[in-house]
Amino acid sequence: MKKKNNLRLQDPYLERERETYEHPLPSREFILQILAEQGGPVSEEELLQLLLINDNEEELFGRRLRAMERDGQLMRNRKRALCVVDKLDLIKGKVQGHPDGFGFLVTEDDSPDMFLSEKEMHKVLHGDVVMARQIGVDRRGRPEGKIVEVLERANSRVVGRLFEEHGVRFVVAENRRISQDFLVAPGEHTDAQAGQVVILEIMKHPDKHAQPIGRVVQVLGNYADPGMEIEIALRKHDLPYEFPHDAERQAKHFSPEVKASDWEGREDIRSLPLVTIDGETARDFDDAVYCAPEKDGYRLIVAIADVSHYVQNNDALDREAILRGNSVYFPRRVIPMLPEELSNGLCSLNPQVDRLCMVCDMHISSKGEIGKFRFYPSVMYSHARLTYTQVAAMLAEPDGAEAKQYAAILPHIQNLYALFQKLLKAREKRGAIDFETVETQMVFNDQGKIEKIVPVVRNDAHKLIEECMLAANVCAADYLHANKHTVLYRIHEGPTPEKLEAVREFLKEFGLQLTGEDEPQAADYSKLLKRIKGRPDAGLLQTVMLRSLRQAKYEPENVGHFGLGYEAYTHFTSPIRRYPDLLVHRAIKAVLQGKQYKPAMKWTELGAHCSMTERRADDATRDVEAWLKCFYMRDHLGSVFTGTVSSVTGFGMFVSLDDLYVEGLVHISELGKDYFHFDAAKHQLLGERTGQRYRLGDRVQVRVVKVDMESTKVDFVLHDEDDEAQSDEQITDKKVAKGKKKHG
Repeated sequence: MKKKNNLRLQDPYLERERETYEHPLPSREFILQILAEQGGPVSEEELLQLLLINDNEEELFGRRLRAMERDGQLMRNRKRALCVVDKLDLIKGKVQGHPDGFGFLVTEDDSPDMFLSEKEMHKVLHGDVVMARQIGVDRRGRPEGKIVEVLERANSRVVGRLFEEHGVRFVVAENRRISQDFLVAPGEHTDAQAGQVVILEIMKHPDKHAQPIGRVVQVLGNYADPGMEIEIALRKHDLPYEFPHDAERQAKHFSPEVKASDWEGREDIRSLPLVTIDGETARDFDDAVYCAPEKDGYRLIVAIADVSHYVQNNDALDREAILRGNSVYFPRRVIPMLPEELSNGLCSLNPQVDRLCMVCDMHISSKGEIGKFRFYPSVMYSHARLTYTQVAAMLAEPDGAEAKQYAAILPHIQNLYALFQKLLKAREKRGAIDFETVETQMVFNDQGKIEKIVPVVRNDAHKLIEECMLAANVCAADYLHANKHTVLYRIHEGPTPEKLEAVREFLKEFGLQLTGEDEPQAADYSKLLKRIKGRPDAGLLQTVMLRSLRQAKYEPENVGHFGLGYEAYTHFTSPIRRYPDLLVHRAIKAVLQGKQYKPAMKWTELGAHCSMTERRADDATRDVEAWLKCFYMRDHLGSVFTGTVSSVTGFGMFVSLDDLYVEGLVHISELGKDYFHFDAAKHQLLGERTGQRYRLGDRVQVRVVKVDMESTKVDFVLHDEDDEAQSDEQITDKKVAKGKKKHG
């Protein structure tokens, strides 16, 4: 026992283990130290003896070893002996598949991603966590890896289409990053018919010798069934779409009306004529506004639904809200972050009912600068549910029908508009970047298919609400920053040095310069955007500038918001549909009460998770829109359209059609009898012999020649008015090669 105690006492993390466990085991660090001292692989039995693990400790110690294997600290060799991974020069990472069969290992440390050949990808599926060893470099000079061990399988089920060839049934995954076909075990296909969309449960994962095998556990239906594109996207992107029973039960337990007991500690602002202003189809109203002139400026009140009153830290609703991260808005269907009882009921600022809210009460100067502000919980009463269209009409025609209908509210709307003009000037002075982009909306017929795609025109009412929300978000960030309370900031970093150099080289060709030297600010971008406005190549230049910027994300470390020109920015105004906003509300309440809010997860983990769920939602909605647009384009095969080159790649160029707002590919082989070379820096394809150039932003005429529903791709060819002799077979080729063929 003396020997054991002496050894255990050498554990540098013994006190930490004692604080956590009644009977402390050797710490992970100490286990790694002991194994490293042996100078080679050690069997589990040898390790038990070395650390003098008692019989009653073996099970718990075994669990610790398995956890260390999962985390990539340990692995077992062919003889099942334990090895310290750091001694094996192995790298842990997540597999990222490519539709063409190869993949990459996205590493967890700062080392570059490793290329995985098609042969290596046969052992794994997209998303798996593995240990790999670098075996050299590929022909492009990238490090190439060999998978040594799979630590964690990411997929237990896949959604895909069922096919049958020569009596063998297999499923082709809808996720194109999973390039392997799944064999269906004999008798495990239920009543599914070839061509149908199914859910497959994986029975055997792939290895270097065999394909993955599974059983069909659910038939979703036929590929072209209404709404099938959403059902596929939900499962393909692992979006939670059904609320668990405990969350539903909690939501149904709430009274549909605000109770008297909820008033405690709240200010009554029901007399103020607050209104909500949203789109025509909106059902969840999380913000209301009110404005009145006062000395040297305006009083602006932004009232936000008090979701944090109903959704408490780590309760059933909170756990599900974390999982979802945000609401997902598909065409004609919403997957809400919170059940309907809250999202469209108690937490929606519906008209003519009392609602609990968190208020940001601001004084804004006549120059549009935010002065004093305060936050407080309140009870409000929305005096009207207005739409952007109605507000725009009221402002444009103060004597019109809309203005007369809301005569009592009109002066307050006009106050909001007057304040909006001041905020716009402050925005311009701040130098916030304002890229001109076209948003579109799909109009559907009774069968659920697209009838037309129309641009959404942003009027002053849209911009007015946007400026009010920006002001409240900035106040929330400033308030929490000043009170030294951790929160998730909405951060947006400037361009990387590489992207900055590339955009400047590109602009030189046009005689343009992006000022700001090594660290340009938003104002430098804004100044250049003003300079190019009205130029025929403005679209091209704006696109290149936009692509030089990084993606916004959530992080507890504040680095400011580059695009908006704010030193600190967060999201406060949409707690019904964004989890970071709910966290901000809880943090503000904690500061008001002189406390510190501690979430269920670490702040850094929450930031990474919420950024992921945001990207996941974007990917899912993009998939659905692409499928619907493909279905729509089947009626336009053979038609000729004018469009703009929206992207240039090594395999061709994508063209966005003017009238339809649909994007398709002109493959490089369709550009003419020449060798075309891709120049990434200049965003162009250049013909070697002819000098013919196709560049981002160019205007072209194209003909629709193919629509592939399974890969959701539309193919164009350049339209030549002198050459109309294309066969009906080429133009009307609607059929696809069973989901196996991908566009380059």
